[in-house]
Amino acid sequence: MKTFTSFWLYLAALVAVAVLVGVASPSTPSRAARVAHLESLVRCPSCEDLSVAQSNATSSIAVRREIAARVAEGDSDSAILTSLESVYGPTILLSPSTRGIGALLWLAPAGAGLVLLLVGWRLWRRRA
Repeated sequence: MKTFTSFWLYLAALVAVAVLVGVASPSTPSRAARVAHLESLVRCPSCEDLSVAQSNATSSIAVRREIAARVAEGDSDSAILTSLESVYGPTILLSPSTRGIGALLWLAPAGAGLVLLLVGWRLWRRRA
């Protein structure tokens, strides 16, 4: 019974931390923060496993300039990432796509967590 109580205590703490992070995060990032965030999401076209923010290759500098120009024009983050993906291909993004087969990569951890919760619940019900 003590294990079950501590589980709910940890779960409540996790939810509280998630709420605090959501409340504390700024709602409208500055232009420089948007550029830095986008640069961290885009892979260097000529490097291996580096973002354009980490690389000093000429191709990375060109992508950084394009990102800064598009942010200055007022384009949305998704529009900028989509245009870079159309020019350089889907491998330009460091994170997998949320469409098609890439969606499975995002949903698999959530599904595994759900299965673990169900197994834990069934074990708890058997003990009670």
